[in-house]
Amino acid sequence: MLNAAEIGQAAADLLGAEAARRQIGLLSLRHPGITLDDAYAIQLAQIERKLAAGRRIVGWKIGLTSKAMQEALGIDTPDSGVLYDDMVFETGGTVPAGRFIQPRIEAEIAFVMKAPLAGEVTRGEVLAATDYVAPSIEILDTRILRADPESGRPRRIFDTVADNAANAGIVLGAECHAPEAVDLRWAGAIVKKDGAVVATGLGAAVLDDPVTGLVWLARRMGHYGQRIEAGQVVLSGSFIGPVECPPGTEIRADFGPFGSVAIDFD
Repeated sequence: MLNAAEIGQAAADLLGAEAARRQIGLLSLRHPGITLDDAYAIQLAQIERKLAAGRRIVGWKIGLTSKAMQEALGIDTPDSGVLYDDMVFETGGTVPAGRFIQPRIEAEIAFVMKAPLAGEVTRGEVLAATDYVAPSIEILDTRILRADPESGRPRRIFDTVADNAANAGIVLGAECHAPEAVDLRWAGAIVKKDGAVVATGLGAAVLDDPVTGLVWLARRMGHYGQRIEAGQVVLSGSFIGPVECPPGTEIRADFGPFGSVAIDFD
């Protein structure tokens, strides 16, 4: 377990890395005894400082929902991070050059809430609390190195959670759907990078049902005294692998009847 000073320093280092557009070393190497509770405490310390600086929480993201990603990290649980008001990009818009360190994107189904959720909830309660679902793109960025340059050891879940689950931005599609009107397991996307198909996937890749992610998130947040609020957006988890987006990249995500999302990178 980390002490308050170590948690505060890790949060400050991550916020400094974000501001300077540079990456820091693995926290899991700096603190070999770090736990998931420590990692979420580091994330919370950043939330508190962001809010004090004038940022506003607009939602949450769920990550590491696929079995492939969990097996790669040797874990059996998703993770989560927070979405701030300055992370929102318009579909069809452009990410300015230098905004992120090493941006990547993922295709996801977004839930926009009309009622709060926390603690032990059912699938039906998630659907009842959802205003609508929409196609979306999550922009990922990492303030922590993907691997230690000396040992080659990759990031662990503790690093990812502390780093706000690698979240950096969200792009919402314009289409809105009643959650009970769509079988979200079959909602998917064809993702093109610079005009070429680079990924395809279905919602079933997200815990067999994207709604399951919100059941998990409500429970996780309840454990830490948080909750999903009405009006917030929840990214339910990616059903494709991350797509690298160096400067000049054009991304188009075709969700078929569900909608479409586009974003360019200067």
